[in-house]
Amino acid sequence: MKNSKKLVLAYSGGLDTSYCAVHLSTEKGFEVHAVSVNTGGFSQIEMDSIQNKAYKMGVTSYTNIDALATYYNKVVKYLIYGNVLKNNTYPLSVSAERIIQAIEIIEYAKSIEAKYIAHGSTGAGNDQVRFDLIFQTLAPEIQIITPIRDKALSRQEEIDYLVKNGIDTSWQKAKYSINKGLWGTSVGGEETLTSNKPLPESAYPSQLQKEGQEKVTLSFSKGELVAINENKNSPATNIKTLNDLASAFAIGRDIHVGDTIVGIKGRVGFEAAAATIIIKAHHLLEKHTLTKWQLQHKDYMANWYGTHLHEGLYLDPVMRDMEAFLENSQKQVSGDVIVTLKPYHFSLDGITSKHDLMNADFGSYGEINKGWTADEAKGFIKIYANQGKIYNQVNN
Repeated sequence: MKNSKKLVLAYSGGLDTSYCAVHLSTEKGFEVHAVSVNTGGFSQIEMDSIQNKAYKMGVTSYTNIDALATYYNKVVKYLIYGNVLKNNTYPLSVSAERIIQAIEIIEYAKSIEAKYIAHGSTGAGNDQVRFDLIFQTLAPEIQIITPIRDKALSRQEEIDYLVKNGIDTSWQKAKYSINKGLWGTSVGGEETLTSNKPLPESAYPSQLQKEGQEKVTLSFSKGELVAINENKNSPATNIKTLNDLASAFAIGRDIHVGDTIVGIKGRVGFEAAAATIIIKAHHLLEKHTLTKWQLQHKDYMANWYGTHLHEGLYLDPVMRDMEAFLENSQKQVSGDVIVTLKPYHFSLDGITSKHDLMNADFGSYGEINKGWTADEAKGFIKIYANQGKIYNQVNN
């Protein structure tokens, strides 16, 4: 096959990307190189299964890229620094993954000098924007091909096409679509297509296994989770460990409602035990170790960081500017946070840190002060009230 027909396909092993593999290799004559990117969602058994499926679809080669460390260092770390929760709810589990997957796939395409790249996104969701934005920015010379979007195919049409081409498939539409990664698992179903129905207990991959309570100590160093119960490991490994501990209590479930990039409302369920606990624990530690103005400015900066990331704008230089701010804010965010795990929820018991600003020798809030006199307090309050007094006097 000539190099001019070399194509890299973002391949997940699902129906959409399997259709793309068969259609592009047999009907369009491309030399298809399937690539999947592991951002924490694949076991070895699952990776082997995806590889076997890819070759059954007629691809020339299959590659699985391990991007777990890259995902943490380039994205997840900053989501923790910023305590990012989209609409105060969603830890950007899937949207954050797509950015790294797109970057890894386009870099692979460039490395093998492919002139085409393809993905299986539809024309109605966010992923098409994320993939296309990254691809166009990093390699505008590579042509993007999207059969599902361009042909507006239904699921049944895809199944019929594969059967017609001799692919023995038993794909039946699963009742719930599950997308698992390091930073959480999304759960979609017929209920999330409505505005009023909750997901049933059985829809979530992690079921309640533990009753009672369990205390866990999370150790942070400059904003990163470096140990759990004094057992040190890499932050990415610690996230997986905490997720195993907390998901046994069915912690981290919710339904997110938000605005999609293409302008419509979307609703998706998720479980993100580790992400939810880490963000809340980290935020508590920040409340003790950062100044009022650090906290104030971090809030809106992190909100914009999460919004830009969600909408695929990761490569805009403003993201590096915000990352520099977020990272610099973490210099004193070190210490332990004590968390109690319970069925379906958790509580933050408190923190210990040598940077705890409550340890200052100025007094205790609401009790006694040592840093100023009563007259100094009265003078401060009088001056502090000037703005309000002047406004009310001028405006009667």
